[in-house]
Amino acid sequence: MSAPLYLGLILGGIVILLIGGDALVRGGAAMARKWHLPPLLVGLTIIAFGTSAPELVVSVQSTLEGAPGLALGNIVGSNIANFLLVLGLPALFGSIQTTTPGVRRNASIALGAAAAIILVSWDRVITQGEGTALFAGIVIYILLLAVQARGKSKDPAIAELTDLDGMDGLPKTWFGILIAVVIGLVGLPAGAQMIVVGGTEAARALNIDESIIGLTALAFGTSLPELATVIMSAARRQAQLAIGNVLGSNIFNVFAVGGATGIAAGMAGTSLPVPDGFFVLDFWVMLAASLVIAGLVFMRVSINRLIGLILFGAYVGYIAVLARSVIG
Repeated sequence: MSAPLYLGLILGGIVILLIGGDALVRGGAAMARKWHLPPLLVGLTIIAFGTSAPELVVSVQSTLEGAPGLALGNIVGSNIANFLLVLGLPALFGSIQTTTPGVRRNASIALGAAAAIILVSWDRVITQGEGTALFAGIVIYILLLAVQARGKSKDPAIAELTDLDGMDGLPKTWFGILIAVVIGLVGLPAGAQMIVVGGTEAARALNIDESIIGLTALAFGTSLPELATVIMSAARRQAQLAIGNVLGSNIFNVFAVGGATGIAAGMAGTSLPVPDGFFVLDFWVMLAASLVIAGLVFMRVSINRLIGLILFGAYVGYIAVLARSVIG
């Protein structure tokens, strides 16, 4: 097989992965509603973790199959894409507000998460203990959201997570729920396996580091749901929800996905190696993007067309630099 066919395998895996993740979330949410579980509990567990399932499954499977660059590239690349592409491109068509309740808190946590993954990677490995510490971060974050929600928080991100009645397409019958859950449980590992095989073989065929595949094709693919959500929010003039979705996704990527990946590597008897290349460019682009978004939030500056153009241009420039490193 040639490199284009391996890249096609990655794209096919991403499609299956996203379909599986969506089915699992909807099936799990519908099951929880059948059992009359509290919406807060469902939102902060099944929905919150389920929406990060594609990235989590890919990163853990990549690590277990000896492709750590693909795993870490997926996390870092997705966070970069979320801030620069997912917020930048839709802002070209409509301003995104940065003043919604809870956004300052989440911007601070997202910035802290970016710094945390750089810190634990400083010695070029993420140990099982460091993975556990990262995962503890998502547990603390979920508990914080729970406390905020019980206090009648106006944070739209919390409201969206706990609004089971507002979710479209939930299966109504137990048969439909079973089908959705099975699709998710089968689709997630199958899609992840396609991505891992396609990513490692494409990297070998192109004679590049596998982390480049994770930072580009894989990160872009797994960021598509956030991009679609933000575009639809802007189209419905609900762009105030957009930045909350992106910040939450980045927090989960680092703490939940990064933590689980480090733990999985430790359980396999090793540590997660961090390629030196991440310290040349990628970590710093992620940190700079996190700082810019946090700065806009704390200064209460909306992401207008000009800022959106700058963010989108920065993403295009970042991908161009990666592409040049491949060609060169």
